[in-house]
Amino acid sequence: MEPKLEDIVTPLLEWYQKYKRALPWREDKNPYHVWLSEIMLQQTRIEAVKEYYTRFLKELPTLQDLAKVKEEKLLKLWEGLGYYNRARNLKKAAEMMVQEYQGKMPNTYEKIITLPGIGEYTAGAISSICFHEKVLAVDGNVMRVISRILASKKNILLTTTKQEIEQKLKNIIPEEAGDFNEALMELGETICLPNGVPLCEKCPLKAYCKANHQHLTKEIPVREKKIKRKKENRTVLLLEKEHEIAISKRKKTGLLAGMYEFPNKEGKLTKKQIEELLKSWNLEIESLKKIGEAVHLFSHLEWHMVAYQIKVKQKNTTFHWITKKQLKEDFALPSAFAKWKQLYLQEN
Repeated sequence: MEPKLEDIVTPLLEWYQKYKRALPWREDKNPYHVWLSEIMLQQTRIEAVKEYYTRFLKELPTLQDLAKVKEEKLLKLWEGLGYYNRARNLKKAAEMMVQEYQGKMPNTYEKIITLPGIGEYTAGAISSICFHEKVLAVDGNVMRVISRILASKKNILLTTTKQEIEQKLKNIIPEEAGDFNEALMELGETICLPNGVPLCEKCPLKAYCKANHQHLTKEIPVREKKIKRKKENRTVLLLEKEHEIAISKRKKTGLLAGMYEFPNKEGKLTKKQIEELLKSWNLEIESLKKIGEAVHLFSHLEWHMVAYQIKVKQKNTTFHWITKKQLKEDFALPSAFAKWKQLYLQEN
């Protein structure tokens, strides 16, 4: 008799209770902690998140602290995680909870999903894990696990495919919805791995998995081709005067909105072009040297960067001039500039 999808529920939950990882946000199921972890885990590996999560909660232990924090401190705590609008939306949502929900996370999916920066998956995770609501939390891990169990060759990046999988899961979701959601995610993160290398022999659902039986784990899940990234050359300038370096603030909209950065320009500028640019900024060069190249990937864009260290004869009012200590402790720079920031901080 062919296995049914509902057959996975019991072995999956039993496996989860026995083998689930000890993660800091699982210890108390505090809604603030679960929410923070879910936002941090978007686009970021669990091991990388742990340190950020601990540091963030040490500085901002309550929702009220998050609501009151100044944006620059918030972005400094987030520095290195990228996608900085996630942090800004955390603060907006915390402010909303202080104003409308007495400083607490609302306890239903319908209300949670109205908070800034929270979509279907995050709302489902919080409401099922923290408030025992019988709702799903379907992310890429879950899509991969279920696609393999069903041997489905439908493109998992299509909304229609996601809706079909969600409907099938709605029919089998147990009362322990939070554990069920976490178990599916855990399986996808630790056993049913992407890129055709799942650990099928360790999988509690291998008896129910059609992709395993049919040797299709390399082909499933099916994903459409990634969008080609546009390539853009940029010249990054580390402008130094004595013991201070120049930074500037980006526009409030667009890529890396509102973030601080080292001055930079599109294109690979020649030394003559750099001299002319600095002249337009009322700066005179004392010394100039190339210090390296780097590539940074955004979702739809690649920055191919070349960087120069430039000592100038005087400061100007166009930029913020800050010390190494301030750069290290007070100002968050996007990870695109991490290499140059590190080089500067390591200098004597």
